[in-house]
Amino acid sequence: MTAFPGPLRPQAAEIGKSQIAELWEMGFGREGLIALWVGEGDEPTPQFIGDAAYAALRAGKTFYPPKSGIPELRRALADYGNRLYGSNLSPGRITVTSSGMAGLCLALSAVLSPGETMVVVDPIWPNIIAAGQMAGANIRTLPLEQQADGRFQLSLSALEAALDESTRVLFIASPGNPTGWVMDPEQQQAVLEICRARRIWLIADEVYARFVYAERFAGRAAAPSLLEIAAADDPVIVLNSFSKAWAMTGWRMGWLTSPKALADKFDSLIEFATSGAPNFLQYGCLAAVQEGEPFVARLTQRCRRNAALVYEALSPVPGIRLGAPEGGFYSFFSVEGMTSALDFAKEVLAETNVGLAPGTAFGAAGEGHLRLCFASRTEVVEAALDRLEPFFRKRLG
Repeated sequence: MTAFPGPLRPQAAEIGKSQIAELWEMGFGREGLIALWVGEGDEPTPQFIGDAAYAALRAGKTFYPPKSGIPELRRALADYGNRLYGSNLSPGRITVTSSGMAGLCLALSAVLSPGETMVVVDPIWPNIIAAGQMAGANIRTLPLEQQADGRFQLSLSALEAALDESTRVLFIASPGNPTGWVMDPEQQQAVLEICRARRIWLIADEVYARFVYAERFAGRAAAPSLLEIAAADDPVIVLNSFSKAWAMTGWRMGWLTSPKALADKFDSLIEFATSGAPNFLQYGCLAAVQEGEPFVARLTQRCRRNAALVYEALSPVPGIRLGAPEGGFYSFFSVEGMTSALDFAKEVLAETNVGLAPGTAFGAAGEGHLRLCFASRTEVVEAALDRLEPFFRKRLG
């Protein structure tokens, strides 16, 4: 008897389990485990956000919402972007989505046809490539180049060579997950001009925008954004989420910023997908945007401190190549002699009881690397480093 009563779409049949999930399951029930493998910290959503959602629930905000989001939240998100970037966004360009991933799938359903090519700058969060595959796209990856100091860079000449007549979408995450790479404004401008000239949609993942540490961005409240330079009708879709900056991973809420004509099309497409993000949850998101700056400042400062701790502990270890992350909340480092990141991550788990993500969870370009999420409380990160540093020194010595 077959596993299914009928055939699956090839795109669905080819999707396997995430390597992060595989390790996560290995950690179930382990006493004293320090889990730094998934992209979230250890702090619950601030109470004022939950209180706002609860008040909306009690007030009966449980009916169908406007498909693109309640007007108050769309307006607040436009104002939020304008405060951060000095842009001139209108609420009509904002689409509230049931998670950032739902936003990506919505965007791909609008601009990408089966058989067309989606170029993805990697290493990248595996869900991005899976979403493109499920849309029937041909996926072409473009690896970032890791420098001698451990930092990552994007080659514009390699980017142009990766694009061809079949390319419909270019996907770039900055700040990047897992690398911590942040694209400079000059490079953003160059990439935008390439996409304009070739009529390619540029989807920019800016989920980690508030987490930026590099000295060249000192004084900025957020990483450089395409919203600072793109015209209102440019082929640019900016993907964002409430998950990271406001500790709302379990809420599954996000938003898209796009040309208004595309946002109007999203409004139609949402009808046949989710019919809109949950009404009362949007009031919690509204509170996050309007009242959450003190929390964001505290969380980003903690991550800045933790990033330095990880760099100071692991970068001197012979055999480890680690650059100070420029943004995000991950350290992505190579380990000399590692031939299977998955097997090595399992060894780290067995020997130290610390959960790290294997680099191959983020594509073939991640082989030889491990990812450590440093978004947890500082004392948790310090405890993990107290186990990891001696393990690596002994293992690589």
